[in-house]
This record gives sequence, C-alpha cells and structure tokens, in this order.
Amino acid sequence: MTQIDRPFRPRRSRLGLRISRTVAAAGTLLITLAACSAGGGSAPHSGASGNQRAKQAPTWRTDPASLAALGDSITVGFDACTVLSDCPEVSWATGTDPKVDSLARRLGAHPTTHSWNFAKTGALMSDLPDQVAAAVRRKPELVTVLIGANDACRRSVGAMTPEAAFRADFTRSLASLRRALPRTQVYVAAVPDLLRLWSEGRKNPLGKEVWKLGICGSMLRDPDDLTKSAQDRRAKVRARVVAYNSALAEVCGKDPLCRFDGSVFDYRFTDRELSTWDWFHPGARGQRELAELAFRVITRRQS
Repeated sequence: MTQIDRPFRPRRSRLGLRISRTVAAAGTLLITLAACSAGGGSAPHSGASGNQRAKQAPTWRTDPASLAALGDSITVGFDACTVLSDCPEVSWATGTDPKVDSLARRLGAHPTTHSWNFAKTGALMSDLPDQVAAAVRRKPELVTVLIGANDACRRSVGAMTPEAAFRADFTRSLASLRRALPRTQVYVAAVPDLLRLWSEGRKNPLGKEVWKLGICGSMLRDPDDLTKSAQDRRAKVRARVVAYNSALAEVCGKDPLCRFDGSVFDYRFTDRELSTWDWFHPGARGQRELAELAFRVITRRQS
C-alpha cells in the first residue's frame, strides 16, 4: 500500500492528551465529592447537624395571639373597682378597660375571645398546678404567671410557705405546662416587694385602719411599730419574698421559652398605684403599670 492509500488516523497532540487527562481527573474528583456529600466524610455531616440543631432551637415570639393568665387576686383586679370584689375588666393581663390597656389589648390578642383569666383571689403557689391544668385546655400561645404574695402574706412569719415547697410547686407547674404545650411561651412576674407596700401604704391613715382587719399580718400588722422586733419580722418576710423570686428566676431560666420579670419587684410604686379600698392590691393605675412592665419584657427581641 502506498503512502496515499493509507487510511486516515488523526494524531493526538500532546495538548489534547493533557486536556483529556485533566477532564478525567476532574470527573473523578466530582464523583468523590458527591459521595462525601451523600454520607461520607465527617465535616459535611457535622455541619448539617449543626444547622438542624439551630433550626430546632425555640425562638421567642414577640406577638403571641392568645394568652392565659394565672395567679392570685392581683390578676383578677380584686378591690380595684369596688370593695371586696374581683374586677377582671381592669386586669393587667386580660382586662378590657382601655384605661388600663391590658397586656392582651397591647398584644392585639382580643381579650374577649383570645385571652382567658384563671387566676383566683387568695391563691397560693400550691394552687398553680390546677390553674395550669385549666389553661392548657385552651392551648394559649402565652401564659402569664403572677403568684406568691399570698405565700408570704400570712397571719405570721411562721405560717409563710417554705421556700422549698414554693419552688417544688412552681417546678411541677412549669413541667406540666411544658409537657402539654411544648411551644407555649411563659411570662413569670416577680412577687412584688411587700416591704415597700408597708412603707408606702402606711402613709395613709385610712389604709392603716383597713390593715387592722387582718390583711397580710406577717408584714402589715402594727404598721407604726418601729421596734427592732417589728423591723426584724418585716425583714424576714422580705427575705422570703426574695427567696421566692430567686426560685422563680432559676426554674424559669432553665426553660428557653420562659421569661422572668424581676422589674415587678423592683418597681418603685407609690400609694397612687394602690387600691383606695385596701391600700394593698393594685388599683386601676397600678394594673396599668403592671401591663406596661409585662409588655416590655414580652416584646423584647431575643438576643
């Protein structure tokens, strides 16, 4: 066969050969990376787990659409409108009175249809589990808790609820709520400063006369007695309230969807915020201040 009759066979240049090898290597690399992303390799798997955990972390919502209020006479507006009567329409949590502008109104939760008040006059912390049981049936997005003043306001210092029992009942209540409603947010207000209540309320002669009927004997008995024994008695009551608040803050702090509000204890109220019927419970003005304090904490952005 002559040179011209040979079949044509294109010659592969060195450059073409290098390109082919490069493409083949790139293909092998892509296959390897695909295998790693499908399950091989610890680094990509670890990153995915971190992202998944971040997505599962609970986030506080500043605009809950419904709420249930738990607590004692403060939350049902006792003595805020008329003597010896509940007045839920001025409740700081669920009231409908625009002058108070309750928490429910501020959140736009429609107080008449999307908020429920399960607080009871005279309630102790030991009554909170039953209130929780009633609240969970409504499945609220927010639960408010303001309770504990009656545990310290007893006939004597010795009759006050022990701190351990107070803590145990609150822990049980919060655990029960969380089991039933894992995504419901909880706002816990501090027990108010009863020593300040004594110092402010005693300025009114009528208030001191009302206190003689037996209101909060552990703190308010003999309001003008400034002897050391009387001062020591009041100091013990205040110390117990501080212990209660420490328990509330600690237990609540372990729950990512619970916020404790110490400002209720720190608030420098005067007799103007007190009921003119007993100089012990908040009047309408005091209820409005409580609503404002709660609203600030609940609508605070999560850091």
